[in-house]
Amino acid sequence: MPTIFTKVFVLLNVFFFITVMSQSNSDQNSVCVQMSEPVSNPYSERQVSYEETEELPSTIEKFGYFFNEFGQLRHIETGEPFKFQAKDNDNDYNQRRYEALGELITEHVYQLLLSEGKLKKISIPVDATDTEPQTFIFLSEDAMTNSDRLVVFIHGSGVVRAGQWARKLIINDCINSGTQLPFIKRAQGLGYGVVVLNTNDNTRIADGKKVFIRGSESPEKHATYVWKEIIQKAAARHIAVVAHSYGGVVLMDLVKKFEKFFHDRVFAVALTDSVHSIRHQMVAQSSLRWLQKVACNWVSSPEPLDTPMRIRDSNDLPRVSAGHPSHEMTSWSSFTSIFEFLDNKYHQVALESPIEPKKLREEF
Repeated sequence: MPTIFTKVFVLLNVFFFITVMSQSNSDQNSVCVQMSEPVSNPYSERQVSYEETEELPSTIEKFGYFFNEFGQLRHIETGEPFKFQAKDNDNDYNQRRYEALGELITEHVYQLLLSEGKLKKISIPVDATDTEPQTFIFLSEDAMTNSDRLVVFIHGSGVVRAGQWARKLIINDCINSGTQLPFIKRAQGLGYGVVVLNTNDNTRIADGKKVFIRGSESPEKHATYVWKEIIQKAAARHIAVVAHSYGGVVLMDLVKKFEKFFHDRVFAVALTDSVHSIRHQMVAQSSLRWLQKVACNWVSSPEPLDTPMRIRDSNDLPRVSAGHPSHEMTSWSSFTSIFEFLDNKYHQVALESPIEPKKLREEF
């Protein structure tokens, strides 16, 4: 039978445990005030700080930044690169600020496509009514009439829009590495017409509700619509495609849907760190054999540019190093090699006289 001493000892331990747990809960509550609402508690009210109701700047300049002559985002007063952490201990605000700046940069790139790329913006669906939600793509003036060459650019997934390879690079590196502008200008200089897809622009907000854009409900549907309504109607006999990351998945979907057109008129496919899967996307063996002749995938790797990389299986496409270990940088780091590849493939098909290797690269 427990003694009085034992009972007192147990009670003291219980009291100590309750006190410690009470203090622990108090500490957790003080931390939770600064954190986002726990997912496991849908009824808890998130305390909104002043910063979350603060209106963010409406222009890049009002953010205190500008793009210098090298296409680098720099602070107007200090000349320093972009800093993510504008407010200490407020990651929510810093993230919202970063995303808001990213949206402004998207608009800035659209303007660059018009002003520097000399492209025109075409609304789709092409038969949309005035009240129907629409998106758009970009075409060069000769995209539909150039009877020789046309190149189609397809970006990856996520927040990127027409003309971008990686928003992260635009903000933290420069316009050249993060956008398609160098590719567009180089292609035009070589005599290509240009089409720039906008596969991630799929919805609009109407009366507070998200509404899908007809024909662009997904990246694949957007590309399918543009291919059917615009690219198939272009005059070019020789068409090339340059696609990054998820753009490779979109490309394989197009190959399946427009197999004969691709086999007849697409002479080169340049992929950069594509995440496609021939097997899972069930691409026909006839198209696989065709792709293995006309396609190349520049993958992220620290190996020198164009170093042959291991083929994973019989369903894989030729793979070479992009000369950079970063996924986002693969398009820009393989820029000269891609155009050498395109030019070689073009000469094989159109002139039956492939150019000497490395000729284009030596021009840079």
